[in-house]
Amino acid sequence: MEARLNMFASPSATAFVKRLVGASMTLTESSLPAATQELVKIRASQINGCSGCLDMHTKEAAAAGETPLRLNLIAAWREATVFTEAERAALEVTEQGTRLADGAGGVTDEAWANAAKHYDEDQLGALVSLIAAINAFNRLNVIVQQPGGAYEVGQAAAFHES
Repeated sequence: MEARLNMFASPSATAFVKRLVGASMTLTESSLPAATQELVKIRASQINGCSGCLDMHTKEAAAAGETPLRLNLIAAWREATVFTEAERAALEVTEQGTRLADGAGGVTDEAWANAAKHYDEDQLGALVSLIAAINAFNRLNVIVQQPGGAYEVGQAAAFHES
């Protein structure tokens, strides 16, 4: 399977993606825990059906020490006992913030208040920004049918530097 469009063959698309990557890189430096960031990216990518992002983020999370058990249970986080209360709160906000088109009305006050119990203002800002960024990446990849499976750990770092 090949992507419909090589995003890096288009100067406009390349410029946009580079800026989106640059903006996203600021979030890796935030105080939102790195493990939580990967869980959020994986869960949004599962909901959006983005194989390219799932390929990247599950491999990067595993390389960073995430366990196979937790990676395998992200889609069923509500019933799983392997996530902290803070992670569960972030996953709930992720799901509600990703499923906007489902007509659910966005993130509920209850989900927000629960997240606010676990994260400070800066971390909440990083969480919201991360959810928006991964949803943008998911949409780019799904639209062009970017296949997953060939990503190698660290591959994205080369793009960050270019």
